[in-house]
Amino acid sequence: MELRQLEYLVAVAEEASFTKAAARVFVTQPCVSAQIRRLERELGQDLIDRGGRTVQLTDVGAAALPHARAVLAAMDKVRSAVDDLTGLVRGQVAIGSVASSLSLKLPGLLADFSEKHSAVEISLSEGTTDQLTDAVRAGRTDVAIIGLSTDPPPGLDIQVIADESLVAAVNSDHPLAEHTSITVEDVECHALMCLPAGSGLRTVADAAWAAAGARPRIAFEASDPRVLAQLASRGLGVAILPERFVRDNAPELHACQILSPHLRGRLALAWRSGGRTGPAARALVAHARAVLA
Repeated sequence: MELRQLEYLVAVAEEASFTKAAARVFVTQPCVSAQIRRLERELGQDLIDRGGRTVQLTDVGAAALPHARAVLAAMDKVRSAVDDLTGLVRGQVAIGSVASSLSLKLPGLLADFSEKHSAVEISLSEGTTDQLTDAVRAGRTDVAIIGLSTDPPPGLDIQVIADESLVAAVNSDHPLAEHTSITVEDVECHALMCLPAGSGLRTVADAAWAAAGARPRIAFEASDPRVLAQLASRGLGVAILPERFVRDNAPELHACQILSPHLRGRLALAWRSGGRTGPAARALVAHARAVLA
């Protein structure tokens, strides 16, 4: 019997899916299936009922599950005791990010962390603010860079790392290029380009349009603001972007400040509140907070 077999059993039980369990433990689905089969052969009993539409534990598997969790928890305590004595941080840590944070130079942040904590395995994923918030709450992601549209999401601690104006970016031939500032209603009759629904910046824009009674036509959606900047530079419409993406990535674009209301976009570092993170995740949070403050 191996610890990884117990880890895979717990993951399958909690995710109710071999595929999701494999993603959680950073291996392939056939690897998870094979290791659980080996554990079943060693115990002489089926632990997983594979006959239904969903993955469920058998009665034997349900009886074994709390003991598997206890073994894994005990091993975590052993590692923590050794790590506390030696000052070593080890384990796995998962970080998520919205595409609009790419200019924060995440590769450099992660490379520095990896050099300092070489025993920690790091994974990086991208998603919308809604997706990343759910992942952090569920423990699938340890720390994430998310967009903030209102108050901090419940269950998460945050540190704001960027707060900037949102602008309407157009090329020099667009009718709005004659203006330095516009209102929310001014974009209603133009093709609009935005981040997808579920992103923090899109939520801010949607709320502003709803408050003004405006019904803009969303012609293009893209998760990477740089793509929206490129589309706007080719005259395809009005891109709603953080001001730095116009300044840093598409200087040929004209930026109109959006007034009434003045729109702002915020990015924040988010992690589970209440100290419900492991040593590796706590180390990454501390490193990211120091670098991105």
